[in-house]
Amino acid sequence: MYDYLIVGSGFFGSVFARQMTDAGARCLVVEQRHHIGGNCHTEDNDGIHVHKYGPHIFHTNSEAVWKYVHQFATFSRFSYRPKVHYRGNFYSFPINLMTLYQLWGVSTPQQARERLEAERIKIDKPSNLEEWILSMVGRQIYETFIYGYTRKQWGRDPKELPASIIRRIPIRLTWNDDYFNDRFCGIPIGGYTQLFKKLLHGVPVETGADFIADREKLESKATKIVYTGPLDRLFEYQLGTHDWRGLRFKQRTHDVADYQGVAAINHTERDVPYTRTVEHKHFEPVETSHTVVTEEYPTSWKFGQEMYYPINNDTNEQLQQKYLAMLPANYIAGGRLASYRYFDMHQVIASALQVAAKEIRYHAAGVVPLPSVNAPRRRAA
Repeated sequence: MYDYLIVGSGFFGSVFARQMTDAGARCLVVEQRHHIGGNCHTEDNDGIHVHKYGPHIFHTNSEAVWKYVHQFATFSRFSYRPKVHYRGNFYSFPINLMTLYQLWGVSTPQQARERLEAERIKIDKPSNLEEWILSMVGRQIYETFIYGYTRKQWGRDPKELPASIIRRIPIRLTWNDDYFNDRFCGIPIGGYTQLFKKLLHGVPVETGADFIADREKLESKATKIVYTGPLDRLFEYQLGTHDWRGLRFKQRTHDVADYQGVAAINHTERDVPYTRTVEHKHFEPVETSHTVVTEEYPTSWKFGQEMYYPINNDTNEQLQQKYLAMLPANYIAGGRLASYRYFDMHQVIASALQVAAKEIRYHAAGVVPLPSVNAPRRRAA
């Protein structure tokens, strides 16, 4: 009998399993896919570590989270500086002084500020994504960088989307073109899969295990269930189905040492079917005579497909709260899918550490005694 059955081997499930195992609890991880690591999974392609489900750049301002992941991997310094391709031209991105110089010839923060002020469209109370970005930077930047990409990414007009989607994108009046402002940023040397192998060292893991299909048998194996999948599927869609956006990846190998010269290029024209091209060797530079490039195609989500981006409108939010209220008392839900939220990796890790710490405190206080908690285990090297 296990203390915890953990459904999913992404960051939430793996970090929780590590923490509870080190505290002396008996954990079993079950994973529907045939590999560990969730969407962070990487595969070795003749020396190039390919991010199979889209690029994952680890960034955080939390020193505690940064130190935690360094227990399981050495990180190289990586700065994410994608480019934008629009109608035959390339632009610096995220929007910074170089971008504005390329567009308008301005070269100082004051010149950029004045030009942006002239470009802005006065909208007192922006009610959607389009109105918000027009009120911030005007129509030329909106059409060059935002409109086509957003239509493809979300499959709907920007007028139908909340402004919160776009507020993650920085707009700077300096020459700083680093996408992230976080104190710590990097890529695990050797790929993410090696990190997860060390994170789950000594923890029993069953891959290719469908928890929903074999739920009764698997539930009987543990006192508590840690569930990281979508809640609507857990309850067999009793109250309805969440909306998601999907992604399709087309991976190509090119017999050149370098194909596009940068990790990622955003293709913002609406008529270009993919949103970006990702060249994986730029995440962790390696000398090879070939390179691997992935094109990303946003898709409408259908049953049975992977879920990538939640559509956090009022209807979906209300449905999520109803499903949360249905969780059995011995269930813990966490991670991106179960929370129906778009989280960065560091946020998921911090959440898992917090939930695990709470469980450990309960056990230490004797609130929920476990037979194995009195014998803490040393982490294997």
